[in-house]
Parts: sequence; structure tokens; C-alpha cells
Amino acid sequence: MRKQQKKAYVTINYKDQLKKLKIALGAGFSGVILLLLLFALWYRRRRRPAPNILTRNISCEPYSKFDVDDGGGVCFEVPVFSYTELETATNKFDRDKELGDGGFGTVYHGKLHDGREVAVKRLYQHNYRRVEQFMNEVKILSRFRHRNLVSLYGCTSKRSRELLLVYEFIPNGTVADHLHGEQASSSLLTWPIRMNIAIETASALVYLHASDIIHRDVKTTNILLDNNFSVKVADFGLSRWFPNDVSHVSTAPQGTPGYVDPEYYQCYQLTTKSDVYSFGVVLIELISSMPAVDITRHRHEINLSNLAVNKILRQEIDELVDPCLGYQSDENVRRMIMGVAWLAFLCLQQDKERRPTMEEALETLKRIENGEESENLLDNSALLKSYNPTPSPEYDEIQLLKNKTQQLLSPTSVADKWISSTSFVSASTSISSKS
Repeated sequence: MRKQQKKAYVTINYKDQLKKLKIALGAGFSGVILLLLLFALWYRRRRRPAPNILTRNISCEPYSKFDVDDGGGVCFEVPVFSYTELETATNKFDRDKELGDGGFGTVYHGKLHDGREVAVKRLYQHNYRRVEQFMNEVKILSRFRHRNLVSLYGCTSKRSRELLLVYEFIPNGTVADHLHGEQASSSLLTWPIRMNIAIETASALVYLHASDIIHRDVKTTNILLDNNFSVKVADFGLSRWFPNDVSHVSTAPQGTPGYVDPEYYQCYQLTTKSDVYSFGVVLIELISSMPAVDITRHRHEINLSNLAVNKILRQEIDELVDPCLGYQSDENVRRMIMGVAWLAFLCLQQDKERRPTMEEALETLKRIENGEESENLLDNSALLKSYNPTPSPEYDEIQLLKNKTQQLLSPTSVADKWISSTSFVSASTSISSKS
């Protein structure tokens, strides 16, 4: 009898303990669910902009439609300005405030109510890719900082009446302005200043490439100068992220005629070497003070790259150089210009594999400036003795170039096809070797 009572007691006690365990587990599970819900609500609220954010505070809008490459839902901490504030800052976008007019928008000089001078880019309404270009600028300039990249102060909300980007104001115009524009003066852009422009531009591009970004629109109108003639590279509307585990990005060629890599134009394969080609054109502009495209030149020399390659192949660099730079009278200037011309020549190789990287180009420029590249770069006559250049067919885009709007918005290049000699591989190896 006692055994039966004891057994019943043990059974009842076991059931009570099991019941208590179930209750405890249920309460614990409910607590975990509640905590997860509270965390989700906190996280969602944290990402949502405050009601009064449009003028001074920080925007963290997800822009999920344009963040596919980032995994979606990325929060960009960018100051967001109201349209009204920027309209006031630019005197209602007064034409007298215009700083420049490019392929994607007009830039205006403005002054904020806190006294800061700014450059406000107003993206064209008819540009169907304006939101993508807007987001490109925000993504890149909000994440990366370099002394030779223009700084982004903020932008309007994506839901604003217009898409506006606000940059630091760079007061001294563009390199193009000083080379062959309204501010052109041989006394201002001396050779040492031009050499420094080349080095600082290369430094900015090296930084971008190290950050897996291809600029895709390197040109002298996108290289700004401050009052000390220091470089600020601008305009990232066409830029692309370039993962370091891929050889190229397949995309339709875009850029400005005269600067677009011909291999990219032909194969639709974008690489960092596409920026190298464009940089080669910039180097020739710095040497010659000529524009990248000029339809008044001979049909085979409309593109400055073609003209330069032909002159260099014929060892007629003196005919390419701006006579105001002291090429004939200053031996040190002559040495550096010869070195930069040969570096540009290698950057302009049609085969991208024969071009240096931007890092190699930067190192070479520094060695040229320090007088360490004279032997490698100046004694190239033997390489060209057996080379007999023949005229190459050109893309006929004269009609395109006559139409200014088409020229600015065209994704095509007017680059010429020219043949690369195998001997240039030796020159490329020599020029990019590290001392």
C-alpha cells in the first residue's frame, strides 16, 4: 500500500515539474520573440529620417532600388538640403551664377545662409538616368575622402522637386579653362604647375582604383583647380564599382568623345585601364594646350590622341608641345616633357594590357619630376626605327561633334584605331619598372 502511494506521489511530482518546465520555456520563448520585435522596431525607427531632417540634419533613406550592389538597404549619412534653401542660395538658379554646363547638369555658384560658398549641380530633367547618376555621386563622395577629390556637402532628398547636389566651391575653374578656355594664359599654367596637376590627378585616380571605383569620365573639364592650382577631381555620375575579383565589367561605352578607351568602345569591357587611356589624353593636353577634340584639325587628327601618337611615332614631339612651356630653352623642362609624352604614349596604347596601371603611371610621373627616368624615357628612338605607321581608319563622328548636345550626351568615342608595335612592350616594361 505504501509503495503504491509513493509511486503515485512521484508521478504527480514529475507531472508538476514537467508543467512548470513548459511554462518556463513558454515564457522564455515569448520573451525572446518580444525582444526581437522591439529590436526590429528600434532598427527600423533608427533608419527612418527625423521629421525635420530636410534642412540641417542627417538623412538615412535606404534608396533600396539603387543599392543592389551593396546588398540593399544601405544608409548614407549625407546632409540633406531643402530645395528652397538651395534655390535661395543660387538666386533662383540665376544664369549669372552658372559655373559650367556639362553632360548631366548645370553647376551654379551659391552661398548658404551659414556663409559657406558652394557649387550646386542641377541635374537635367530630361536625363532619364539622372537618379542613377545622382546616387553614384552620393555613394562615392559620402564614403571616400581624398585631398584631390571634390567634397560633397550634401544633396536634396530623392523625393525633392529637383535632384540637386551640393559640393565645396572650387574657385579657380577647370584645367580645360586654363589650357584652352576663357582663362587660358601661358603665364599662369607653367610647366611645374602642369606637372603637379598630372601627379595630383593620377594620385586621385590611384585612390579610386584602390577603392574599386572606375571614374569613367576622366577629362580636363572634370579636373577642378583651387587658388593654389591644386587638383580636385569631380563628376562621378558615370562611375562604376569594380569588384577586385573580376577582370572587367560589361557595359555599354559611355564617356566624352576624344577620351573614351577604344578597346572599351569596341569590346564593351570596362576596366581600370579605361581610366588610364583617358588620363593619357589629359597628359597630352597638358603638354600641348590643345583640346581633346577639334573638328577644325585634319580628319586624321581631330582626336588629340591620334595627333599625339603620330607625332611621337615620327619623333616630332617638339611640334606637339606648347611653345610657351620652355621646351626649347630649358633642358630640365625638355627632359620632363619628353618623359611625360612617352608615358602618355604608353597610356594611349590600343591594347589595354600594354598600358601601365594608374599606380605605375603615378610612380613614373614622380620619377620624371625627380629626374630618375631620363634614360628609360628619352632613348626610345631605336624602338621606332623599324616601325612604319600607316594611316588607320577613323570613326566618322564629325556630324556628331558638330551637335554640341549630342557630343555631351553621347556614349560613343571618336577614338582612332592604331596599331601597337610589339617593341612597345619593352618600353612599357621599362617605364613601369620600380626603382
